Amino acid sequence: MTTRVAIVGVTGTMGRLVSGLVEQTDGYDLVAGLDSKSDLSEMIGADVVIDLTLPRVSQSVVDFAVDHGLRVLVGTSGWSQGRIDALASRIAGRDDTGVVIIPNFSMGSVIATALSVMVARFYDSIEIVESHRAGKVDSPSGTAVRTAELIGRARADIGPVSAPHTDQRARGQQVSSVPVHSLRLEGMLARQDVIFGGAGETLTITHNTLSAAAYERGILLALAATRTATGVRVGLDQIIDLGLGTRDATSAGADVPA
Repeated sequence: MTTRVAIVGVTGTMGRLVSGLVEQTDGYDLVAGLDSKSDLSEMIGADVVIDLTLPRVSQSVVDFAVDHGLRVLVGTSGWSQGRIDALASRIAGRDDTGVVIIPNFSMGSVIATALSVMVARFYDSIEIVESHRAGKVDSPSGTAVRTAELIGRARADIGPVSAPHTDQRARGQQVSSVPVHSLRLEGMLARQDVIFGGAGETLTITHNTLSAAAYERGILLALAATRTATGVRVGLDQIIDLGLGTRDATSAGADVPA
């Protein structure tokens, strides 16, 4: 059976990438491509809506889609845990809609985050440095926020990380007690370093995105999962089993170039 897809934000970098993937992949039909001048009603008739807009626009796109019984794949940053929880409550018990939120479509990124969560129990000193292109509109990145939140969850029985002098602005923004530092640079695509410090040693888990091709496999996996999704699921780690204990029984946690 063919899945009808509408893309909101089709003219952006990721919009062009995703539209190309949808058009060349068997089982999908791109029935609508919406830009900033489009009316949201143009998505009606699709089975799945892919949101690749901006943080200030994303929630209105998702609200409209779920109000009309459509399933949504969100690839837009800015979805805080509070917004996610509210959305999960709003669509709880409905079988005609579901939302999949992906902070990062890269397989390498989700694996690096899972490894960071596994390591987090063994080090009390942890910081994140995330780097993106100069034009990225939000910071910290959705990937960094989710990584920090999962680290905080993994350390729930241990306590917060050791992060001295966080009253100083140069110490970054704390997310689940983890200091996060954001770089926005010309010539950069995406990179994240999770740095662990211990007695006499440091350990760094790095993921470096070199081209948008890194997102393609994750996009298709997420799109396939969205076709039958109910409730709210967050992250590729909730779609694929990495065998590292990061998969939630239920998930209620986006980050790609705009």
